[in-house]
Amino acid sequence: MLSSFWAPELYYHNDKVYAYYTVRDTNGISCIGVATADRPESGFTDHGVIIRTGKEAIDAFIYNDSGQLYVTWKAYGLDKRPIELLSSKLSADGLRLTGDTVSIMKDSVRKGLEGQSMIKRNEYYYLFYSAGSCCGVPCDYNLRVSRSKYVTGPFEDFTGNPVLKETAQWMCTGHGTPVQQADGRWFFLFHGYEKESNVFTGRQGLISEISWDDKTGWPLFKQPRSADMSLKNEWTDNFDSKDLLLQWSWDFRNSDIRAKNDKGVLELSGNVKERNQSGTVLCVRAISPVYEISTEVANVNASLKGLVLYGDDNSNAGIGVKENEIIIWSNNNNKKEILKTIKLTSAKSLRLKISVTYGRILRFFYSTDGRKWSQVPAGLNGIDGLDVSYTKQWDRAPRPGLIHQGKPSEPARFSWCRISNN
Repeated sequence: MLSSFWAPELYYHNDKVYAYYTVRDTNGISCIGVATADRPESGFTDHGVIIRTGKEAIDAFIYNDSGQLYVTWKAYGLDKRPIELLSSKLSADGLRLTGDTVSIMKDSVRKGLEGQSMIKRNEYYYLFYSAGSCCGVPCDYNLRVSRSKYVTGPFEDFTGNPVLKETAQWMCTGHGTPVQQADGRWFFLFHGYEKESNVFTGRQGLISEISWDDKTGWPLFKQPRSADMSLKNEWTDNFDSKDLLLQWSWDFRNSDIRAKNDKGVLELSGNVKERNQSGTVLCVRAISPVYEISTEVANVNASLKGLVLYGDDNSNAGIGVKENEIIIWSNNNNKKEILKTIKLTSAKSLRLKISVTYGRILRFFYSTDGRKWSQVPAGLNGIDGLDVSYTKQWDRAPRPGLIHQGKPSEPARFSWCRISNN
């Protein structure tokens, strides 16, 4: 296998947790594998790939029909033919296909088809699926439903489709799972973009209640809305744990990261891949379009050390310090530009901060005494905010975090990192 593990489906069976995952092999072909564990946190045993169909097999979903396991998946998304949703029986241990593979839906109009899930209610099997473009800008993802009296179809589409679509606040909603509570109520968990922050906070988890039409038997969805109250959230890592906190992520495609907590200090460095001009980053997920990220740099050397909003190795911006000089930069499509530099008498215990609005307007600050912040204007035409719309990605949100650019022998050291969401 090569990389790009995504779209995992967790399923509990035979006192084990199964993870049916999508992975790209060494030929760039997407396929589906399975791994098992006694508990999700205990580590998984990989059983390898069990599904290959054309150039793409993704989005596994498991359904237990009176003791017989079935797996459905999206097939042929990268082939020169219509996408299909396929179904097959699984072995009792859930580790291999048995019997024939059956096509349960075909994308004859080429609108896009994926993210299916299934339940049975009364005499019908209900197949929920997503149509359209899932990600990035523009997108038109929406949720649809069909039903059949047989688990493998044929399925009849609901004339009221789509059942979840764009609203005044949310867009591109889909790819979810229906869940029934103990009291019998049904809910649908799915994802979508908040319109204002959009790709800069990424796809967010949403929930809608499902009601059922007593006459027709078709499901009716309540449209998603925001919570009535929001709480200010602040997250701090003092780097006093043995291992990195789970909130941290890094770009494994473009660097081999070296990061460790050392007596209340994070040491960050690594070897970058060819063409990576940005260095090594350690990032967290922004949960709001309005937030601040700050840190204290604990050492002085010739490497660049600081804060970054990271879209990719060729798409980022930030503030850092190199020896006794503060540097603010932008990197738009691998065109790196130094926007501002400030010479300091001493960079010892230097604090840095980026204030973010709309998920993409950055304002830069530094403090040499730990009390007073000085702003560094770095926008175009004298505007103090830098618009980094170019950091948006098709499949993920730009992430704030820490950065090191330089020799591994001259690492970055940070005393703490804090994110305050508004």
